[in-house]
Amino acid sequence: MKSSFWLHLCLAVLFAGGIAQAAASSTDPRSNLLVDANWLDAHLHDPDLVLLHVGDETEYRKAHIPGARWVSQDELSWSEHTRDGLMLEMLPDEDLRARLEKLGISDNSRIVVYYGKDWVSPSTRVVFTLQYAGLGERTRLLDGGMRAWTAQGGATSKDTPPVQPGKLAALKVQPLIVDADYVRTHLDTPGVAVVDGRAAVYYDGVEVGGAHGQVHHKGHIRGARSVPFTTITDDQLRVRSTAELKALFEAAGIQPGDTVVGYCHIGQQATATLFAARLLGHPVRLYDGAFQDWSRRKDNPVETSTKRGQP
Repeated sequence: MKSSFWLHLCLAVLFAGGIAQAAASSTDPRSNLLVDANWLDAHLHDPDLVLLHVGDETEYRKAHIPGARWVSQDELSWSEHTRDGLMLEMLPDEDLRARLEKLGISDNSRIVVYYGKDWVSPSTRVVFTLQYAGLGERTRLLDGGMRAWTAQGGATSKDTPPVQPGKLAALKVQPLIVDADYVRTHLDTPGVAVVDGRAAVYYDGVEVGGAHGQVHHKGHIRGARSVPFTTITDDQLRVRSTAELKALFEAAGIQPGDTVVGYCHIGQQATATLFAARLLGHPVRLYDGAFQDWSRRKDNPVETSTKRGQP
């Protein structure tokens, strides 16, 4: 009787531990946002997998992960200067749905986005777009991109796979895009951190960045924190550990739980910073008009000080 009791007790503990471990895994932002090359290799031929290559088209045609479909920024955003003179703006909902379907994405698809060479922030822009479209739970980024895939001996292909158009229900668009009015009214709001994802030389006002002369002021949005998009990955273009990212955000003065409102030049680089914020559990928003929009309005406060904290 005693041995039977202890056997059942041990089984109960193990069962409870398994549930707890599974629950912890399901709520871990890292496992919900990233996959590695080993995972992709095991699932490469899954019928519901949609694999998107983000990078130079010539590069894609020379070598890509088998079955990957090439996607450009123009396919999933307004083309250059077609809306209010701004670049890379989010598409209207129905237009976005149609373009996602054209890529072969359906309601039951599992989507993996990866970058060729160093196209990290264009890839996180695609990931962010899918999150905005309500497909965030079904989307992952391949950690390390094409470099990680080939480093482990993954096969490559020159073949362009035929794409069967997908079928999506009406998008469940997430409230992730904000405008200048939102940013202006939240500059001093506790629990909201406006974060600049550009390189430090633009944040500090040493150089004027922007799109073809569209930025009219140096510096950054008043009070904005600095977490350059290049700091979220290491020299192998793998996303830094949770501890490393936490240190970056703490050094920039971003508090745990803050809603991170990201911006950059035109709304691309900031998505890498926002991806890191999501890995740390922060709610995120993207100021899509970015500094290109902010700097052309005379009443929007701009600073050139360097009180940003060093990552």
